Amino acid sequence: MAFALKIKRVYDAHAEDDGMRVLVDRLWPRGIKKEKACLDLWAKEITPTPELRKWFGHKEENFEEFRLAYRTELDGNAQAQDFASKVKAELEKRNVTLLYAAKSPTCNHAVILKGWLEDIWSAK
Repeated sequence: MAFALKIKRVYDAHAEDDGMRVLVDRLWPRGIKKEKACLDLWAKEITPTPELRKWFGHKEENFEEFRLAYRTELDGNAQAQDFASKVKAELEKRNVTLLYAAKSPTCNHAVILKGWLEDIWSAK
């Protein structure tokens, strides 16, 4: 059975097939109690820098430039490489779900992170 890398809003209900649940936001999501989040990991170190996150502001018109800048940050982040290895190893055992708090399911950094992970794994 193949396991999947998924993304999901942290506000959505926990599901059995989420597998390992990883919060990929630097800031704790508003209104969520830590127990309710059902997290296995909070990966603050692989999120966009505060400066980049504030500049982006979840504005669709900034998304493409944000995507390029965030991928550059990930490429230069040794902790992101470690995170990629950890997630890949976990995917051998179960699904992994990257959790984010942004409202848009398409205009957020988790979408970019998922694509970056898939790209570096396919390049190896």
